[in-house]
Amino acid sequence: MKALPGVARPDAAWRPSVQTPVELWVGPECSMTRVRDTYKDQIALTGHDKRDEDVDLFAAMGASAVRYPVLWERTAPVWGESPRWEFADRRLARLRSLGLRPIVGLLHHGSGPSYTSLLDAQFPKKLAAFAALVAERFPWVDAYTPVNEPLTTARFSGLYGLWYPHGNDDATFARCLFNQCRGVVEAMHAIRRVNPFAKLVQTEDLGRVRSTPLLAYQASFENERRWLTYDLLCGRVNEQHPLWSSLVLSGLTPRELDTFQADPCPPDVFGVNHYITSDRFLDERLERYPVRIHGGNGRHAYADTEAVRVEVVPEPHRFARVLTETYDRYHSFLPDSGVALTEVHLACSREEQFRWLREAWCDVEFCRKAGVDVRALTVWSVFGAFDWNSLLTRNEGAYETGVFDVRGSSLRATALAPLVATLAKPEGRTLNSIDKETTSESNAVCGGAPVFEEKGWWHRPERLVFQSRRFNPSHLSNVLRSVVPARGRGRPVLITGATGRLGSAFARVCALRGLPYRVLTRSELDIASEEDARNVLAATSPWLVVNAAGYGRVDKAESDVAMCLRENTQGPAVLARACARKGIRFLTFSSDLVFDGAEAEPYVECDVTRPLSVYGRSKSLGEHDVLEAHPGALIIRSGAFFGPWDDTHFLAAALARLRCEGETPVEAFDGHTLSPTYVPDVVNVALDLGLDGERGIVHLANNGAVTWYAFLHLAAGMAGLSRSRLQPCAALDLGWCAPRPRHSVLCSNRGVGLPTLGDALSRYLEETTFNEHRRLKEGV
Repeated sequence: MKALPGVARPDAAWRPSVQTPVELWVGPECSMTRVRDTYKDQIALTGHDKRDEDVDLFAAMGASAVRYPVLWERTAPVWGESPRWEFADRRLARLRSLGLRPIVGLLHHGSGPSYTSLLDAQFPKKLAAFAALVAERFPWVDAYTPVNEPLTTARFSGLYGLWYPHGNDDATFARCLFNQCRGVVEAMHAIRRVNPFAKLVQTEDLGRVRSTPLLAYQASFENERRWLTYDLLCGRVNEQHPLWSSLVLSGLTPRELDTFQADPCPPDVFGVNHYITSDRFLDERLERYPVRIHGGNGRHAYADTEAVRVEVVPEPHRFARVLTETYDRYHSFLPDSGVALTEVHLACSREEQFRWLREAWCDVEFCRKAGVDVRALTVWSVFGAFDWNSLLTRNEGAYETGVFDVRGSSLRATALAPLVATLAKPEGRTLNSIDKETTSESNAVCGGAPVFEEKGWWHRPERLVFQSRRFNPSHLSNVLRSVVPARGRGRPVLITGATGRLGSAFARVCALRGLPYRVLTRSELDIASEEDARNVLAATSPWLVVNAAGYGRVDKAESDVAMCLRENTQGPAVLARACARKGIRFLTFSSDLVFDGAEAEPYVECDVTRPLSVYGRSKSLGEHDVLEAHPGALIIRSGAFFGPWDDTHFLAAALARLRCEGETPVEAFDGHTLSPTYVPDVVNVALDLGLDGERGIVHLANNGAVTWYAFLHLAAGMAGLSRSRLQPCAALDLGWCAPRPRHSVLCSNRGVGLPTLGDALSRYLEETTFNEHRRLKEGV
């Protein structure tokens, strides 16, 4: 077959060899999912479509190849019109100039433009026609993924009804799968007519299913079904295949299935996309699980949940297992093919993302030593992703970070960026370079934090959510917080303010996240004492100091000026100076009360502070002095705190009064609009920022703007309490003497954020209800 000019034979990167080093690939999340008549475009949501300079970041990370989208829906959205090549022209040309090999994806959890669908009999030919146009325009591209995860897309679109065409039956599922797999075959034919050497890098989620004994038959069926994409493409689905009869009963004809045997298109690289939710567990004991995961097969009703969440032994090498299974299944008759991890991503806290990526890399090395031809590991969702918590069915703006956080006015690199760059270096590919916290590589990547001393949460006891005989709706969100492991090994997070709301919350969250910590009381550390600060840092050698101590009585500060300034201004500066001398990261807190409320718009980090009260002035002065003493310090401004782990804040006290019978009014100030801040949210994000090495001032508050009265009104309604006794009032009615701004709503232009206030309130009410039930049960 003759190739077009400009087409070269593939380089050594595509030739199988276990001696070839494992490559590091990267990719942006690029799903283009249709729900009814609306398309959700991750490339647009993350802003990647507007930032040509993103491509240079792939090269800076040390990647050798990029899974890159030239999506059918974006490029040829209108039938009969010329394709819109501008995006692809710029991006692929830049990738080529940087020496990065694109693995071009044409369809990613999509159903094609509006002039086709997964049920369209002409879908394969239409996809092939588009693939031919792409190949002709970019004849030098030598690797393609025409359709990402055909089986997964068929399940979600044809069996579960989540994505277009929203089928809920076996026939729709089978037709969606058939059309996608035929589309892969015909697209590769079209591409290879232009470039005979083009490789097929096919991806699929190959999650395994386990079950109770009663449902072993269903688990067995699904464990055969997970291989269908590859079995079809390899021509292995014949009359002896375990699912032949099922596919025929679902409406596929033997003649249609035989087309794959007559015209197979085996992948050159079998790509494995593996997530923490990929492996499932089926259980008919419905009382143990929330209703939202109840389902069935017509024969038995059962719950379908993540295997990691039930009472099973944690799997030590999950990535190695699925890579080895895939390799063993296909390598014997496709000796030139290899396998790769084509998506590695975890939506979680930063250190858990570290642990997930490290575990994947270790398992790849483990497989290579065992003779498995693993070609690459792919760091996926480089720019994060939106709304995967609802499987892309809702537009909530729920964002999970990747290597970069896209939410600010400019990209913000997270701590994953230096870790990825370390893995890309030849000297960084041995496990020791990221496994031992004493190495310079680990210090550079983690800021000295011993994140690899603890296993990921999926190996720890708190992973077990569905253990009780009957499901408690609050158990899911609270079981994790009830487990307090040992304080851990390695350099700790040093936390001041042990008895305060914030300090105790940091200790609790560090324990949950497997981060070693040390929390100190005022008697153990006077933050305004140079000697105390010096001695404590020498004795504990922390990698991060969190100053959660301070003077918090806003009205009392008007007559206690000296003490307020000592605790909020002098003390943080003393600690910051001591940390700066030792190169230790420092985190402290400020307040929305540094602003005068004259602005109608939410305040951002660069707005000028003009405090009205002594307390606000102490925080504003403290910001200045801390950054002067330690330019690398991180200062978090937030709104008033509320949280589930103490009942001394305004919301807890007011709701308690509303729950009591009587006619006494419950008053709340209605002259100050603010952003209340949920303690678990701010603490978790603050620790992420500490690991990221963020510096300067960052605003962290839940997304919402309410007065105290409106806040209580909203919370009471969500709690099902009568609001008839609620009354708005003025500051003087409450005995407040400190002036407060009329408006101190916060937002951030630094690329960080917290969930909405409504979401935070929902979680707060759920958790406090659970805590109250537990106290009653224990007789406390």
